[in-house]
Amino acid sequence: MSKPIENINDVLSAHKLSQLDYAHIKEILKREPNFVEIGIFSAMWSEHCSYKSSKKYLNGFPTKAPWVIQGPGENAGVIDIGDGMAAVFKMESHNHPSFIEPFQGAATGVGGILRDIFTMGARPVANMNSLRFGDVDGSSDTAKYQRHLVRGVIDGIGSYGNCMGVPTIGGEMSFESCYNGNILVNAFSLGLAKADEIFYGKAEGIGNPVIYVGSKTGRDGLGGAVMSSDSFTEESKSLRPTVQVGDPFTEKLLLEACMELFKTDHVVGIQDMGAAGLTSSAFEMAGRSGSGMIMHLDKVPAREEGMTPYDFMLSESQERMLICAKKGSEDKIIEIFHKWDLDAEVIGEVTDTGRMELYWHGEIAADIPVDPVSEEAPILDRPTKEPEYLDKIKEINLEPIKSASAQESFEKLIGSLDVVDKAWGYSQYDSTVQTNTQKHPGSLDASVIRVKENGKALAMSSDCNTRYCYINPKVGAALAVVESGRNVAMSGARPLAITDCLNYGNPENPEVMWQFAKGCDGIKEACLELNTPVVSGNVSLYNETDGVSVYPTPSIAMVGVNNSSENVLNSKFKNQGDIVVLVGDTKADFGGSLALKEICGEIKGELEPIDYNKELKLWDLIIKANEQKLLNSAKDVNIGGLAISLAKKCAVSNMGVEANSGLDKELLFSESQSRAIVTLDNSNLDAFLNLAKEIGLSAKAIGKVGGDSFKLDDINMPLSKLNDIYFNTFKKIVEQDI
Repeated sequence: MSKPIENINDVLSAHKLSQLDYAHIKEILKREPNFVEIGIFSAMWSEHCSYKSSKKYLNGFPTKAPWVIQGPGENAGVIDIGDGMAAVFKMESHNHPSFIEPFQGAATGVGGILRDIFTMGARPVANMNSLRFGDVDGSSDTAKYQRHLVRGVIDGIGSYGNCMGVPTIGGEMSFESCYNGNILVNAFSLGLAKADEIFYGKAEGIGNPVIYVGSKTGRDGLGGAVMSSDSFTEESKSLRPTVQVGDPFTEKLLLEACMELFKTDHVVGIQDMGAAGLTSSAFEMAGRSGSGMIMHLDKVPAREEGMTPYDFMLSESQERMLICAKKGSEDKIIEIFHKWDLDAEVIGEVTDTGRMELYWHGEIAADIPVDPVSEEAPILDRPTKEPEYLDKIKEINLEPIKSASAQESFEKLIGSLDVVDKAWGYSQYDSTVQTNTQKHPGSLDASVIRVKENGKALAMSSDCNTRYCYINPKVGAALAVVESGRNVAMSGARPLAITDCLNYGNPENPEVMWQFAKGCDGIKEACLELNTPVVSGNVSLYNETDGVSVYPTPSIAMVGVNNSSENVLNSKFKNQGDIVVLVGDTKADFGGSLALKEICGEIKGELEPIDYNKELKLWDLIIKANEQKLLNSAKDVNIGGLAISLAKKCAVSNMGVEANSGLDKELLFSESQSRAIVTLDNSNLDAFLNLAKEIGLSAKAIGKVGGDSFKLDDINMPLSKLNDIYFNTFKKIVEQDI
């Protein structure tokens, strides 16, 4: 074993390890660590891999339900969707890499989440994304750079997903100044598998071979996990070497090779090499099984000359997997991967020592006990403090909204970047490949795919209103769960489970840790009340640049099941003359609202407590009414209130509407929760209103579909003008300097 390190303080600093960490490492090893071991501890104890700041708050998440097959702790979560089929899904962040190198950062984010899905034995069938950018409009350097980031990220997502043949069927994109220094790129993927054919990331069975498969290892991505566990400064934004480079064509081969492998009985366990590469995959596989492992790093296929054991263990080269195979199956597995033009090498074996023993040309390069690396990672109890800004933003002045005409307010809101269609972006994604997409990007609310194997449909929606989370981190996070579930219900599907991606600022700031703790409380509360457990997820901290943190952004992706793919409820108007019905109660709810931001220039106010009972009643009403074939369309009332939600339906349907709400003009833009707009044949109106009354919700007819204008109370806009604003605004802004 190599000698202890001389300039240890410099090395610890470079690896983001404290003196306390170093003392703990020496205690675990019972000696001084070498450079390779320092690298391994640094990666595994990074925020990105160990969740040391967040684990305390994640432990209480509800994770069980009769339909949950696998909760958090594996590569992805798994739920039973009936008739022997399972949905496998997860969301992850690639924020820091995407700010540094938007194309490759976003592309490899998609590649990584796809591997998390197919390493479980599931074929990926749907991707979504949740994207947050800063100020994109204008001629400032910031706006120009943000537009560059938008274009690069969308190109990266589209390029990778399209080459893989996996449809990108939905997502969300929003813009706030707080993301000028740190954009957020969250990637979601869902796959299908037989419920009794799920594969897990474990390495067990003494003497079973450990096989490396996929691309060769290079030096790209070195330090990626550690880089994502620190805040940005102007200098650190030039960390290009820490960003991985993806190859979707190789990943497609890897996917098909794995699918072929899963039809055999050769596999004991399989793990994607994601953050921290070979280090995290090997330690996690051995750790889950309580076993040990010997690996010969000189046998790992190398892409570059002169690579060291440190390079092999810490590289984040893409398109690689680690397999624990049944003894005697080595040649058959290697044959499968060679057939698909991929590298495959036996690099080690499972032991019963409980240690990770790494060799380099016959000499020991590192010798570390497995459990302490994962089980004894620091769990920090960071100080928390309620942010001072909260006291200053409670009071709001609605006078500008009340004094403006409804027409003036509407015209300001309808052109907001949070409202307008993002077709410039999602049209670059292939949403139709695999021919199962039933609700495409841009069609409002949840996206939907059919499941050919059982005749059902899966609905999924990614949501988070970051303004809500800024003014009330707990209720805002809970509302992200509520909103994602409501969107799924609007398609006629029953919401079943969530995956999350918890994006927050610097955890060393007590106010940020308070926001995080409250956000977790909100998610726990909502998931318990709505019976939608958390089955997988990701935490991304240190989204901060030069002391400015992003708003709390707990992105939530909900997945639900519709029992019939032939009964998927659309958000678009269906027929001229259909009756428009508003479900739910409208009050003066303007905290964190779009109207307050666009008309008053403020992000302020308070959020009302969530009435989960009313929310569940709304879900039941829409799902039951759809099962009874009463509805022609449904859309929830969300940002911008009734006026904007109804206008969006007009635009995507290219149909006019004439409606009278009976509300005060400012309430047209209120964001009261648990509301929906449905349309139906006049012959079904009484049956629907009776069902609403029976369930315990208010509902009233407010107008009819038809004509060539959007008319709501005193608001009147020709459909041609509405469509031009809705469909062309984003394109004009993002292409300003092309």
